[in-house]
Amino acid sequence: MSDPVLQTFGLSKSFAALVATDDVSIDLRPSEIHAIIGPNGAGKSTLIKQITGELRSDSGHVELLGQGVDRLSVPERARLGLGRTFQISQLAMEDTVIENAMLGAIGASGRVWRLWQPVLSADEIRERALEALTRVGLGDHVHTTCAALSHGQRRQLEVAVALTLAPKAFIMDEPMAGLGLEGSKQLVTLLDGLRTEAPILLVEHDMDAVFALADRISVLVYGRILATGTVAEIRANPDVRKAYLGEVA
Repeated sequence: MSDPVLQTFGLSKSFAALVATDDVSIDLRPSEIHAIIGPNGAGKSTLIKQITGELRSDSGHVELLGQGVDRLSVPERARLGLGRTFQISQLAMEDTVIENAMLGAIGASGRVWRLWQPVLSADEIRERALEALTRVGLGDHVHTTCAALSHGQRRQLEVAVALTLAPKAFIMDEPMAGLGLEGSKQLVTLLDGLRTEAPILLVEHDMDAVFALADRISVLVYGRILATGTVAEIRANPDVRKAYLGEVA
């Protein structure tokens, strides 16, 4: 079996008396989609923030390609290969599609914000952004402002921004949120095609999407991993059905 691309070891985080994550150990393997599911308040978003560096863990650690990243900032982890999409869009709404994608490429280059204007004209940055936009189906919308995009197209753009980082792993927090049936189907197809480029750690409430995409599923309940397994194993697990699946069925 190949070594994991991403691993967490005993991650825990508390806010006063509230234990958000409690000794969470998971891994993400090459070419797979590993879904994290659980009820609201289970600690899923806290876990993602610990992995990406937005929150400092009380205990435990995170490794990317065998390298500890706990002392790295969010941008440093991104440049190392953590590509992130958000539950709530983080796009620059007044900028064009190409400008948003180029921001990701600038982040991948490690250049600083004060060099924004000179970097915008760099051929390699534009080429990287255009390639990512074409990959997600936005090649015909490069000059459209982000505010003019549909909700589904903004999700596609977030994936393109992550792609410009040449990620080693994607971290996706509820990418299906707010999408209709057709938009969800399109995004499922897109994500399914990305797994061979970089594995995906997927936090998602849309169980149809999870069951269609996931190679493995981990169920997080009250901050702890209740079970990890294949789709069939998770569907058949009586504890999971009692704690979560019965609620969303």
